[in-house]
Amino acid sequence: MAGHSQWANIKHRKAAVDAKRSKLWSKLSKAIIVAAKLGGGDPSANVRLRTAILDAKAVSLPRDNIERAIKKGTGEIAGGDVEEILYEGYGPGGVAVLCDILTDNRNRTAPEVRKLFENYGGKLGSTNCVAYLFERKGFFSIKQSTIELEKLMELALENGADDVTESGEYFELTCAPEAYSGLAEALDAQNIAVENKEVSRVPSSTVEVDSETAVSVMKLLEKLEEHDDVQSVASNVNFTEEQLASFQ
Repeated sequence: MAGHSQWANIKHRKAAVDAKRSKLWSKLSKAIIVAAKLGGGDPSANVRLRTAILDAKAVSLPRDNIERAIKKGTGEIAGGDVEEILYEGYGPGGVAVLCDILTDNRNRTAPEVRKLFENYGGKLGSTNCVAYLFERKGFFSIKQSTIELEKLMELALENGADDVTESGEYFELTCAPEAYSGLAEALDAQNIAVENKEVSRVPSSTVEVDSETAVSVMKLLEKLEEHDDVQSVASNVNFTEEQLASFQ
């Protein structure tokens, strides 16, 4: 991404959300519900469910919560009425913003998300106004000090990675969403510490903004991330190192 780490561009937004464990657990439970609803409750036959469970276990979501979410998704117990929606819009400076939504009430969620866009200098857009600028990719970030590049590249490419790049102090791996869970399991089996892993929407190109606009964009992205129904947020903004440092 325009010369430096994709991980550097997202880790500052993730920290505030990840600190609120109960809210994060709720989001992960919704992801499991939808995955089981769409593809069945067997993780071995449902890649999306397997991925959602891996993400849940990574933040210590209790096994009972995981099993209950699967049963909600398959209809064995009530509570599985959750749907998946993609909201698209523009942030300050016209940057593209995508929100992956899981909600049990779109009539509540839509106006709330629209208001967040408006309150923080953006505007909710129409279907496919910016989605075409993004591609779904599995993403892993690993500190270079923990493994040799040659060893990591061999393991990664054997387990479905598309690319391994060096960026700052990190190695960054990308893969197709379908290869995400297998690659995650392969890294875990070799006890390779992963700083961050997720399936996210990666922009085909990025834009830079001035420092004042960068602050406004970051505020919008953070507020969207904090919303209970927003699973993830993606943008095509590329913050400079100086801008990232000012957010800390």
